[in-house]
Amino acid sequence: MALLAANLYPLVGVVFLGWDAFLLLALFWMENVVIGFYTVVKMLLVSPDNAGWSAKCAAAAFFCIHYGMFTVGHGLFVFVVFGGVSGDAFSEDSVTLWQKVIDYQLLWGALVLLISHGVSLFRNYIGTKEYRRIKVGELMQQPYGRVVILHLTIIFGGFLVMLLGSPVIGLLFLVVLKTVIDVRAHLREHDKYAPQKAAST
Repeated sequence: MALLAANLYPLVGVVFLGWDAFLLLALFWMENVVIGFYTVVKMLLVSPDNAGWSAKCAAAAFFCIHYGMFTVGHGLFVFVVFGGVSGDAFSEDSVTLWQKVIDYQLLWGALVLLISHGVSLFRNYIGTKEYRRIKVGELMQQPYGRVVILHLTIIFGGFLVMLLGSPVIGLLFLVVLKTVIDVRAHLREHDKYAPQKAAST
C-alpha cells in the first residue's frame, strides 16, 4: 500500500502540477537516494547472528561509496541530459533548474518517497523479521537489481517522451510503467524472505 502511495504522487505531478519529462525522471532519481538510505539502515539492523557490528559498518561504508558513485552518475545524467544543466552547479541555468524543482513541488514528492519506503521498512523488514533471515551481502546487491532495470527502462522511455515534447499521455505511460516494474520487484524481493519460505529452506 505504501509503495502504491509513493507512485501516486508522480500522477499528481503530471496531471495537476504540469510536470515534464525532466521533473518526472528527477523524482525517480530521488527515489534512488531514498532506497540507498534505507539499504544502509537495513544493513545496520541485520541480526547479530548474521553479522557483527564491524562487518555491518564496513559493508555499509563500502555500499555508500559504491552506490553513491552510481547515484551521482545517474543524477548527473538526468540533470544534464534532461534538465540541460551545465557543469557549473551555480550557473544561471542550474539555479533556474533548482528553482523549477522547488516551484513544481518536487521536494514534496521526495518526502512522500521517504515516508512510504520508511513504512515499508517497518512493515516488511522489521514487522516480518526479515532482518533475521537476510545477509548483509544480499542487502548490498538488492538495490542494483531493482534500480538498474527500472531506470534503464524509464530513461529510454524518457528520451522518447522528451522527443515528443513531454505529452501528458506519454508521461502517464512512464508513471504506469514504473509502477508495474516497481511493484513486481517489491513483491519478488519480499516474497524471497517470507517466513514460510525461510522455514522450508
